[in-house]
Amino acid sequence: MKFDYRDHLGGGTPFQTVNPARPEQVVGGYAEVSDPGAVDRVLDRAAEAQTEWAGVPPVARGDRLLAFLDEVVANVDRIAEAITLEQGKPLNEARNEILKGCAEGRFMAGEAARQQLQTTAAARPRVRNLILRRPRGTLLAICPWNFPAMTPLRKLCPAVAFGNALVIKPSQFTPAAAFLLADIAERHFPAGLVQVLPCGGAFASQLTAAGRFDGVSFTGSVAVGRKVGLAAAEGLVPAQLELGGKNGVIINDSADLDGCLDQVFGAAFQTGGQRCTSLSRVIVHRDLHAAVVRGLTERARGLRLGDGLDDGTTLGPLCNGAHFDSVKTLTARAVDEGARLVTGGEPVTVPGCEGGYFFAPTLLDQAGASDTASRQEIFGPVLSVLPYDDADQALTILNDTEYGLTSSLFSDSHALIQRFLDESRNGMLHVNNGTVPDVNMPFGGMKHSGLGAYSVGASASAFYTIEQAAYLAW
Repeated sequence: MKFDYRDHLGGGTPFQTVNPARPEQVVGGYAEVSDPGAVDRVLDRAAEAQTEWAGVPPVARGDRLLAFLDEVVANVDRIAEAITLEQGKPLNEARNEILKGCAEGRFMAGEAARQQLQTTAAARPRVRNLILRRPRGTLLAICPWNFPAMTPLRKLCPAVAFGNALVIKPSQFTPAAAFLLADIAERHFPAGLVQVLPCGGAFASQLTAAGRFDGVSFTGSVAVGRKVGLAAAEGLVPAQLELGGKNGVIINDSADLDGCLDQVFGAAFQTGGQRCTSLSRVIVHRDLHAAVVRGLTERARGLRLGDGLDDGTTLGPLCNGAHFDSVKTLTARAVDEGARLVTGGEPVTVPGCEGGYFFAPTLLDQAGASDTASRQEIFGPVLSVLPYDDADQALTILNDTEYGLTSSLFSDSHALIQRFLDESRNGMLHVNNGTVPDVNMPFGGMKHSGLGAYSVGASASAFYTIEQAAYLAW
């Protein structure tokens, strides 16, 4: 056992994490908290720390946040190993996850300094109107298992930059990275400003519904997001919900088809397709259909499955047994509904990792627009190809899901690019590139992909601060 937090907050119901490449290998020991007294202690510490922290000038808060991020980067190998051991992704992907989260955090440190008073016109003489922003207080961050470091960092950095305290509820499958980040935070911020609360989802919802937090930021599935949203509404707690996606890319024409497919393939299969921003539908002009299927098949068959800690591994296991079973079931259903299985579609036994949750990189072709392969978030290394004949059909297919997170278009047609920007019903739009977002751009989705203020970028202040209208008369 490499990570032992069984006595955290005085203990609780014990649970363990395992290496998904070798499920017999126990990685960490933890305690699930359900004691109201322990929660009271967490919130009391958070409130005291937040009061102190809110009094620190914003520029100084930004400087201390940067020092925290410097130490995170200095410990990138240790945190990356924790991610790979519990989540399964290749070690290089784990490192990049941390570095991306830190890059976003550096931008948010700058936002602390850029936050300014706004003035607006007054309706009366000898009155000045101001718009102020203040910290919300103590926030709850409910984090998923696919990005055990970047998602907590994406919530921690704006929370701290704008003067809040943060309580992190990590996934029960991947808590080690959150604990390591909180350990580092204790050396840079007031004690208790950043804490980890390992608890069940139902208990977290109860705390939210009881109004124990001043805001809740959730990243995860639509089904769980609905529960969090209902709990937040009951407690009159502001909620930021980052949910799933069934992201599509339209390939209409490309002067460099190989380069296009490299980007599409990477956006589809990084983290084993276990990303809300993964491309899972390739909507391709019929003239390019055969070449695209051939190119994606070659790339899928070139991936090397294995333990994420092993050199040369380019595709790790799925994160846990329940999700492994779900991906198997949904993929089989897609084939039963008529999608043509081009490659993959089944579990794989990796020598030395027998029993690991490995699923072959899978390409499905000719899926029906209303079938599982086209509409349901499989959240695994499964990519569907749907041919089209004209732009109207392509855009209809792109938008014909309940989700609206991110989308991409590859084309040199200015008319089609303009239509894509006008008509794609997604929060993030990419033209002639994959779906990797920049560290200073708003991150969020439409429809069932999100609710509330976007995270990252200048728009983050809409969730992490409260707006106040002030009138000064003399």
